[in-house]
Order: sequence, then C-alpha cells, then structure tokens
Amino acid sequence: MIVAALLNASASVLQRRATKAEPESAAFSLRMVLDLVRQPVWILGILTMIAGFLLHAVSLSLSQIALVQPLLVSELPFTLLLASWAFGLRIPRRDWGAIAMQSAGLAAFVGCLSPTGGDPRVPTATWVLGVGVTVTAVAALVVLGYRGRHEHRAALLGVATGATFGLNSALIAGVAAEVGHGGGLLTTWQTYGVIALAPTSFFLLQNALQAGNLVASQPGFTLTNPLVSVAWGLAVFNEQARGGVFVIGTIAGAVLIGVGTAQLARSRLLDPATAPRESTG
Repeated sequence: MIVAALLNASASVLQRRATKAEPESAAFSLRMVLDLVRQPVWILGILTMIAGFLLHAVSLSLSQIALVQPLLVSELPFTLLLASWAFGLRIPRRDWGAIAMQSAGLAAFVGCLSPTGGDPRVPTATWVLGVGVTVTAVAALVVLGYRGRHEHRAALLGVATGATFGLNSALIAGVAAEVGHGGGLLTTWQTYGVIALAPTSFFLLQNALQAGNLVASQPGFTLTNPLVSVAWGLAVFNEQARGGVFVIGTIAGAVLIGVGTAQLARSRLLDPATAPRESTG
C-alpha cells in the first residue's frame, strides 16, 4: 500500500504540472480534459494513477479496509518530496519536522487501531445507506466548491475527491469479498459501482488540481480518503478496532497526523510561486 501511495503522489504532481496551465474558465468543462489529453506529462500521470489503483485494489483484497486505507496518508509526504524535485524547490526544515510528525502519527494510528474481522458482504440495505450518506456529502462539497474560487475551490473539491476515493475503496473491498467467496466479477453489483464512480472521481480530481496549487487540494485527498474508508470499515463492514489503552494511542496518532498535515498544508513547497528554490550557483 505504501508503493500505491507513492504512485498516487507521483500522479498528483504530474497531473498538477499539466493542469496548472489551464485557465479558471475551463473548470468543470470538457474542454479542459480535451486539452489535457494532448499533454504527455498528463498521460504519464494517468498511467501512474492506474498503476497505483491496481496495487490499491490488491491491498484491499488482502486486508481490512480500516487498516489499509490509513497508509495512504503517506501520500502527502511523498507528494512534497516529489514536488521539490519536479518544481525545483527546497524543502524547509519545518516541513521535514511535519513529515516526521505525520509519519510517527501514522505508525501509532495503524499500530493501535489494528482492526480485525469484518466482512464487506453486508445486507444491501446497509450498502445503500452507506453509499447514500457518502454521495450526499460529496454532492454538498461539490456545490460549495463550484461556488468558491481558487484555493477555496481546490480545498473543497480536494475533500470531495478524497471522499469519492474512499467510497470507491469500499466498493472495491466489496468486489474482492464477493469474488473471494465464489462470486463472479461481472455479476457483482459493486463492480458496476466502481465503473460508474471512476469517471466522477477522475473529473473531480482534475478540477481540484486545476483550481489551485497542491497545498490547497492535496490535504483533502490525503485525509478524507482514509477517514471515509475507516468509517466504512468500522461502521458498515463491522471491523473491530482495538479497545482499552490502544484507543488512547489511536487518538494520539490521529492528532499527530492531523497536526502534521495542517503544517504541511501551510507549506510553501507546494506553491511554486512562493516556495524557496534550489540554489543553482
């Protein structure tokens, strides 16, 4: 899953390089996508994203969604490191500290949460309720994002995109569970849910990347995806997290992740217009 996070981070940076040249008037239009498909760096970003998706699907088929998805938090530090290389930027000392904090929080969160059990093969009514709540939240974020401008729009669409990624992960887990118990890939309704959700996620991602710099949109991708996925694992799939003193460790890890992410969200590294650049002399 760590490799999948690295591939996702690479895809974000590559696609941001392509979309940053698109005018704001192109947002939410087919013209933007038609312009992007003519850019090799954007195509490479899409291929990288597909590779990350495939590794992601394999990971979900092998473990609980509430355990696998939080590892995607490592995508943000990877994005910072890759952006420093792609845009010729220098990583400030403060950002290194935030990366260390987020990494420590991730280790504590995953180690203490350590979910077990659960089964995505829950009643259809439970699936419908979970999907309905998630889709409603995404729709509200998209409406607010559409009305916003620049970084405000990018942040809201980033959160909406992360939520659709989390929902997509839940659907993939459902497909893996059905196939693993003898069901057919093409006879499992979640397969068609993944197919239907994919273009929506893709469209939201491109608009989030186009609306502002990565510092605005990337935290939404990074935190909302695992947050929604953990909620699905615990509330819908009946996965069981550790109790007792481990709850304290889980909360402490979540706080470290949140604080580290908030610091990284203010980093100048992901804003090429203001970030310190590598010395050339």
